[in-house]
Order: sequence, then C-alpha cells, then structure tokens
Amino acid sequence: MSAFVTALGWVGAVTCLVAYVFVTRGKWAPTSGRYQLANVVSGLFMGMVAASSGVWPSVVTNAVWAVVGAHAVMVVLKARRQRQREAEERALAAVAEAPVAAVEPVPARAVDLAA
Repeated sequence: MSAFVTALGWVGAVTCLVAYVFVTRGKWAPTSGRYQLANVVSGLFMGMVAASSGVWPSVVTNAVWAVVGAHAVMVVLKARRQRQREAEERALAAVAEAPVAAVEPVPARAVDLAA
C-alpha cells in the first residue's frame, strides 16, 4: 500500500471522527450538508485503504456509507435550492403588491438664466 493511500485513509478517519464529534456536541446538525459531505469523503477515503488491503467487507461498508452520504448531500442541496426559489418568489410577490407612491406633478416655472 502506498504512502499516499495510507495518508488518504488517515484523512478519511480523522474526517469521520471530527464530523461525529461535531454532531454529538451540537455544532453540526445531522442533516447538514457539511456532515453529509464529511461522510462521503470519509467513506471514500477509508474504502480506498480497505480496497488496497483487500478487506472487502470494509470496502462494501464504506462504499454504502459514501453512497448514503452522497444521496443526503443531494437532498440537502435540493432543499436549499427550493428554499431560495420560494424566497425569491415571496420577494417578487411583495414587490408586486407594494403600493405605488403617487407623485404630484410640479408646475413648470420660467427661470431667468441671466440673473
């Protein structure tokens, strides 16, 4: 196993542990994009180490872990886009419903430019 793959495995392991600690301490929500992305990264990286070592049960487990995390990331992004669209629609509706201020015309006056 190369040093590069080993390093990625350590990155994956640390990412997984940090994400778990952050969720446990309430710094991240379990449904947050950050947590789910950390799951994807850790699953892929630790799965690569397991594959290079021939530990196939761990490969399958980490692959499933990464797929579930990727699906969750897509759900989070879809919900975020939906909330943005709804906010834009509410803003446009508010502008359309806002009363238009009446402006009274100002009578024209002759101005003496020579003065």
